[in-house]
Amino acid sequence: MGADGDARLRAIVALAQAMAAAPTARDAWRAAALGACEALGGNFAALSLWERDLGRLKVLVNAGERVAGEEEFPADETYPVHRFPEIAEWPAESAGSGAPAAVTAGSAASAAVTSAADGPPAGARVAALRRRGRGCCVVAPIVLDGRAWGELYVARPRGAPLFDADDADFATVIASVVAAGIAQTERLEEVRRLAFTDPLTGLANRRAVDTRLDEAIARYREEGAVVSLVVCDLNGLKTVNDTLGHAVGDRLLERFGSLLSVCGARLPGALAARLGGDEFCLLTVGPSSDEVIAVADELCRRAAALDLGEGVACGIASTGDPIGELRTARRLFRLADAAQYRAKAARSGGPVVAGRDEEVITLADTVSPAAGERRRFRRAPGA
Repeated sequence: MGADGDARLRAIVALAQAMAAAPTARDAWRAAALGACEALGGNFAALSLWERDLGRLKVLVNAGERVAGEEEFPADETYPVHRFPEIAEWPAESAGSGAPAAVTAGSAASAAVTSAADGPPAGARVAALRRRGRGCCVVAPIVLDGRAWGELYVARPRGAPLFDADDADFATVIASVVAAGIAQTERLEEVRRLAFTDPLTGLANRRAVDTRLDEAIARYREEGAVVSLVVCDLNGLKTVNDTLGHAVGDRLLERFGSLLSVCGARLPGALAARLGGDEFCLLTVGPSSDEVIAVADELCRRAAALDLGEGVACGIASTGDPIGELRTARRLFRLADAAQYRAKAARSGGPVVAGRDEEVITLADTVSPAAGERRRFRRAPGA
């Protein structure tokens, strides 16, 4: 293997290591684009996902020397896939050749388009190169499970050597390494999702709440951000389970979970979660306590209108109300839990709010509910 081969091998190893070390999917995308750009001697690279249901390529990351209008992580940079028909043909090509083929394009009139597999004309690629002031590009398919997942795009500036067939072959190798890295990232993301998601309702679970609440309390201490916690206890679940069966009880939990998600969507950044059993919560950072109370009130009204169950008891604790010193996340949980206990005991049709009901403060700080009335307050992080 010559010097060029050694350099390319080192570049492949560095790219794979960078993707493996990436803590998030975004970091992995960036590592893939930057690694490919370095390996192929480009000055710009992008990674795009084929959204098959929408018939478009969605740009996930733009790395390197970006031009005006190119964001590193664009919110909605997409292109109709019919403008780039070669992506749809890559899986078919790979079936016959054993590897999906990369294509190259140059903006110079004398070398407008070349292809490692005699693919279709890439006029749209050339037009895009000229529009962005770039000289040439190589585009390689990213294939997962025998299907085109998306594409890797690397460009060079005007005046730089055009990508040739060897570059296209190397880009194909890089794309396969990127594909392996993406597969690993997606598996890890799925593990993380399952670890922080309630499987029945699809809401966040207690672990996710604990993590987010720690972050929220830190923001409260550093910035004075308003942190609010709504704790909900679904009334009548045991009766539904005992009389109609657990399948119907699960349906009630799912329906209430959907209500919680819909109502919580009115509060930017709110986290809707199922804590376990018949207990749910809504955690917000930023919205005022009055905004949170209004949403909780709507939640109570809509839960009461369900044809299953007996409504919901809601308690709220917010740093926007006079709840005293908040040293730990545990105390915010205790306050919200005590407020919810008061709402349940009084059969309240709306939420009870700590700080606006003085007995809640007393209950949270000095009294534990008697056994048989309600289980002990939950323990939370920071206890």
